[in-house]
Formats: sequence, structure tokens, C-alpha cells
Amino acid sequence: MDQNLQPVSENGKENERAKALKAFDDTKAGVKGLVDAGLVTVPQIFVIPPEDISSEMLGSGFPSFKVPIIDLKGMQSTDTLQHHQIAKEVINAGETWGFFQIVNHGIPQEIMDQMIEGIKRFNEQPNEVKMEFYSRDKMKKVRFNSNFDLYKARSANWRDTLSSTMAPNPPPSEEYPAACRDTMLQYSEHIKKLGQVLFQLISMGLGLPPHFLEDMECNKGHTFFCHYYPPCPEPERSIGHGKHSDADFLTVLLQDHIGGLQALHQNHWVDIPPLRGALLVNIGDFLQVRAANISPSFGNYSLYLSKNYSFGQLNENSNKEKH
Repeated sequence: MDQNLQPVSENGKENERAKALKAFDDTKAGVKGLVDAGLVTVPQIFVIPPEDISSEMLGSGFPSFKVPIIDLKGMQSTDTLQHHQIAKEVINAGETWGFFQIVNHGIPQEIMDQMIEGIKRFNEQPNEVKMEFYSRDKMKKVRFNSNFDLYKARSANWRDTLSSTMAPNPPPSEEYPAACRDTMLQYSEHIKKLGQVLFQLISMGLGLPPHFLEDMECNKGHTFFCHYYPPCPEPERSIGHGKHSDADFLTVLLQDHIGGLQALHQNHWVDIPPLRGALLVNIGDFLQVRAANISPSFGNYSLYLSKNYSFGQLNENSNKEKH
């Protein structure tokens, strides 16, 4: 008798969860809609199982580890010795961390600030404006939703995302949201140039011709995943972005001043505090397959910070996200 009752109970929980997920999705307002409604507790669908998060994740990270910072200024010169030295630093960081920050990368601070402000502006529009972009159709080149894996993940993440294909076959410019259209297009041009530089450095660092990876079309396309993290009423019960690796060649991440990003390094979660003017580069899974000497970082995730906003995380050269 008891054996028969247990499956019914579990099925009942699954049915309730499915209804809650659909009800949330049908609002097309995302997590920001919950916050705007005055929510004071985290809905059960967002509660992360205790076994999925360690006390170290919720702490200050592992302060003795520092993510490498690489200065790209030397790439502006014609000195090939400087180029090869920077390439060596990139490979060393890739082998050791899978992550590194870059400075003097050529993208003006003003453009980076405008990109973050544009994403903030989009997310803080009235719901009826954002609803026009809300979709789970992966064929759409511009779409807004909350949690691409909403119906598959064990718990939903406390974030909303605007996804936009920028290259090689972008949609007509008018399909991008007016709130951030011009900035996205401008930032995209800079990211394309930066991608060329990064792939040249990785090629050289692997002892290959500078344009080897580019000739393999590793830099052919890029997509923006712009994440927005509204303030959470119970930050100890939810998380902004779960443990994941990136299914792409490279991810170029633009953080705002709030931070909250951590990486798994030598079995420890390490804080990656935002550095103004810097971009974070992550070696993706696809590049790891093609260049076996570089290890991808399995397990980067965004820790949700209470009472603050975090937005503008932009993934370059992403075909899809893997979590």
C-alpha cells in the first residue's frame, strides 16, 4: 500500500511544479515581473536544492586565487615579439584556469558602459513592451525569456535573458529592441574585431599560423546573451546562474560593477570581481575539442547578490549555452 502511495505523491509534486512553471512562463514578465509585483518570498520553482550549492559558493570565494589579467596593449604595435609574449600568456592562462581577464583590448569604456545601460533600459521597460520579444522559439534571432531550460532544470535561476544573434546572419536591425539597438550593433562590431585578435593569439600560442583558427571559421559568428538579475528577496535560497560550462569557442563576458561571478579552480570556487574596463574571456568547450592543450573551465557560475542588480553579461561566439 505504502509503495503505491509514494509514486502518487511524487507525481503530484511534479504536476504542481509543472503548473507553477507554466504559470510563471505564461506571464511573459520574467523574474523582473515577480519583483515588480512585490514578491517577498522566492517561489518554490526557484529554490535551489541544498546539495547543488556549497557553503564556499555563498562565502567570499577563495581569496588566495586571482584570475590572470592579460594586457593586450602590445597587440597595437608591429612588434611580433610582443605578440608572441601575449600569446604565451593567453595559453598559460587557458591551461591553468580556462579563464582570464583582458585590459587595453580596444573597446572604448564609453561603449561598454552604454551596452550595460542599454540592457538595463530594456529590462526596466514596461512588461507590455518586453512581451513582444518573449519567446522560447530557438529559431528566433532575437528573443527574451527567463531561463532557456526552464522546463528541464531542477531549479530555475533568478535571471532574465535577452538573446540576440549578431553574426554571421543577423536579422534586420529593426528587429533588435529599440532600447538597446544602436549600442548592440556598435558593440558587436568591436567584439568581432576583438574576436579576431583573440583567435590569432590562441593560434600563435599553440604554435600555429596566426590566422589558423580564424580560417577554420571559429570567429565566424557571435551571439549576445544579456543576463539581468533583479534583486532577490531571499538570496540564500536561489541563484542567478547555476554551475555550467560554455558550449562555444570563446565567451567574452562584460560584467557590471556589482559582480557575483565565480569560477571553479582547483576544486575551489573563486570570486572574479569586476575590473572596470576589463573583459573576462572563457575558453569554451568547442575550442577545447580543437585545441586539446587548453582546458575549458567546467563550472563557472554567477552567484546572486542580494538587493542589487547585475546585467550585461555578453557571450561572444556562442552557439548555445551548456549548463
